[in-house]
Amino acid sequence: MIRTPLRPLARILDARKKGENPDAIERENLRIRHEQMRDSARTRAEGRLLVLGVMFFCAFSVVGARMGMLSASEPSEPRAQTQGASIVAARSDIVDRKGRILATNMETHSLYAHPQQMIEPERTAKVLVQIFPELDEERLIKDFSGNRKFVWVRKKISPEQKQAVHDIGEPGLLFGPREMRLYPNGALAAHVLGGTRFGQEGVHSAEVVGTAGLERFLDDDLRDPAREGRPVQLSLDLTVQAAVERVLAGGMMLMNAKGATAVLMDVHTGEVVSIASLPDFDPNDRPAPPVEGSPSDSPLFNRAVQGVYELGSTFKIFTTAQAMELGLVNAETMIDTKGPLRWGKHKIRDFHDYGKELSVTKIIVKSSNIGTARIAQMIGVDRQKDFLGKLGFFEPTKLEITEAKGGKPLLPPNWSELSTMTISYGHGLSASPLHLAQAYATIANGGYQVTPTLLKQPGPRYGERIMRADTAAAARSMLRKVVTEGTASFGEVPGYYVGGKTGTADKPKERGGGYYKDKVIATFASMFPAYDPKYVLVVTLDEPSENSGDKPRRTAGWTAVPVAAEMIGRIAPLLGLRPEYEQNSPVVMTSN
Repeated sequence: MIRTPLRPLARILDARKKGENPDAIERENLRIRHEQMRDSARTRAEGRLLVLGVMFFCAFSVVGARMGMLSASEPSEPRAQTQGASIVAARSDIVDRKGRILATNMETHSLYAHPQQMIEPERTAKVLVQIFPELDEERLIKDFSGNRKFVWVRKKISPEQKQAVHDIGEPGLLFGPREMRLYPNGALAAHVLGGTRFGQEGVHSAEVVGTAGLERFLDDDLRDPAREGRPVQLSLDLTVQAAVERVLAGGMMLMNAKGATAVLMDVHTGEVVSIASLPDFDPNDRPAPPVEGSPSDSPLFNRAVQGVYELGSTFKIFTTAQAMELGLVNAETMIDTKGPLRWGKHKIRDFHDYGKELSVTKIIVKSSNIGTARIAQMIGVDRQKDFLGKLGFFEPTKLEITEAKGGKPLLPPNWSELSTMTISYGHGLSASPLHLAQAYATIANGGYQVTPTLLKQPGPRYGERIMRADTAAAARSMLRKVVTEGTASFGEVPGYYVGGKTGTADKPKERGGGYYKDKVIATFASMFPAYDPKYVLVVTLDEPSENSGDKPRRTAGWTAVPVAAEMIGRIAPLLGLRPEYEQNSPVVMTSN
């Protein structure tokens, strides 16, 4: 800025020549300078006020816009933030087919200590042991009195325990928020749900990860933030599951069985409506895996999918169905049943002497090993293997639990003609009860392959057609006669027209060396209503023994069948099936 002198020499000299007062020139210039300074200051102040006004306008605009967004959004709980990598603790609920909670999350707290901030470590340790009896007092005193800066006391505590710890008044004891998995129904459907554990964890949060069952199989999906809290809906029905487990537990006790399992499956969708294995456990307090002994002795062992057994005479219907499908026999074809049937040094016998010959239907009704083996000889090795493979007996089931992949069927290393004969009546091939339910569903739904699933389905899911509809109908008629005339007479449930097949197989010794003489696996594979089946039910008892008579009775007709009948009577109304005391749709016998 160029400042004008207050007394410019030229003007002063000119004023003196004219006789004017030079001081007036100075006063005039001083006035002008002051006015310029005033105008400059005003301009600067006005500019600052304008900038400040724009800034306030922008700030209030942002605040207003944010308030508008918040008023239009859904309310949500704030989430704790921690330094470093974030821990995703959210996990979707699991519900049954009707939306009832099977697994959910519960807010709780963890308890940890900063020993260097503690005032009375010894007294604190003594009181903590009173609250948590499982803690080691000496260990706590050592941890609290040493040089450690951080000590976990309990990863999960209840609200009552938190209050009790709070009442200690120790500033070195601190609480951290965390989320834990809760199974409100206790042991119900325990083998399906499996359980969870804490994965990555910190003071302020911990991730919950699946450790077994469906929780582990669908772990990524359950923890996916994209689900936005939507639950995973299963095919299980909570009330049906409860009824199945209650009846199964009672039957296991009455039949003096070591273990038991039941599978209830929709024959059109493949939905597993109920699946139970006993003994079981509470996933809220999952026991540790066994380190010795047989895995099947542990309550963690899922007999429905992990237990692979020789399922005995339940396989006979597959042999006759395949023979009818191939046109080798029909329901009335007479088969030679003279015994014993010799193959090399081996002999195949029947439980009773059924005479010189039986019809194919009577072979199933009376459960003739000889008759079934002769039909298997007509079929041959290659065609039998192909048929059983299509029924799903060569691979683990695809059920959505981790343990299912461990239930791989045991096949003969050398599938000879003798293997074909013994497998035809359920010996020489071991499979799980779920495999059996899947195969019986094919007969029940008219010949279509179905895949078992634990996830609710919108409608039928048919796979490859394995047998003709008339073949499946003829097989269902035979299974119905097994209940009305044969070995499963205790399986009749008034109004529901049960059809099924019994199977009693000697139990193999754990370390090889043949079979036990007094231990069996008893199975009843059933469907109802037999004239238009909706469901398949497989009940298997491990080492049952019915002791009400003079000597123990271990066959499925005396053990598994009554349990299954009681179960059907309980669950059929829960499934929405009305009893029909006059059969309007009789089973029609068909022949090829």
